[in-house]
This record gives sequence, C-alpha cells and structure tokens, in this order.
Amino acid sequence: QAQLVESGGGLVQAGGSLRLSCAASDRAFGGFAMGWFRQAPGKDREFVAAIDWSGSRTYYADSMKDRFTITRDNTKNTVYLQMNSLKPEDTAVYYCATKWRGSTYDTLGNYRYFGQGTQVTVSS
Repeated sequence: QAQLVESGGGLVQAGGSLRLSCAASDRAFGGFAMGWFRQAPGKDREFVAAIDWSGSRTYYADSMKDRFTITRDNTKNTVYLQMNSLKPEDTAVYYCATKWRGSTYDTLGNYRYFGQGTQVTVSS
C-alpha cells in the first residue's frame, strides 16, 4: 500500500523556520523522485520543491529556492523540507507526493500519491 504521512507543520512567526517531514511506505518511495506541494485557502495546489530518487538533484519554485531546502534519507523512506525566512504568504497546507511519470518536476499531474498534508501558518 502506498502511504505518505507528513508532519512538522505548525504556527510560526514571520522570519522563523520549520522543518517538515514526510514518511513514506516502500511502494510510495523506493526509486521515485519526491516532491512537496502546497495549497492555500481558495488557491490551486502549487509546486514547492522536488528531489530526484538519489537525492543528487533538487528543483524549486522560484519564490522558494533561496529559502527552502529539500532533502531525503533513503534509509528511512523520508523526505524533508527545511523552510527558513518564512513569510505570511507561505501559509498553506503542505503535501508531499510521489513523482511517478513525466520529465518535469513541477507538474502536479506527474505525481501520483499525496499525503494528508500538514498545516503551516506564518503570522505577521
């Protein structure tokens, strides 16, 4: 069974940091690139970051690449998102996902499995 479970969200002041974790089952993790997406109220789900299966290549949305860092630990079936210098506009539910097809890492339709999400709220 493919399963992803996010954790690490919470309430933080602007300028603060959070580290999100996503624990995945073997079926949803092994050999796959992984990504993070987010969705704010009333908005579409948007790409945040992705990492290839080996962890050697990473991809970021332009607005986040200087503040967020994606990593993975293949021995633990876990992908992380370190978020620094958080802004109120980063407030959203953050989801991790398994990339199962396609060549582009920022395309939502290239991801198959999503977790239940973790809420990140940044106060001003």
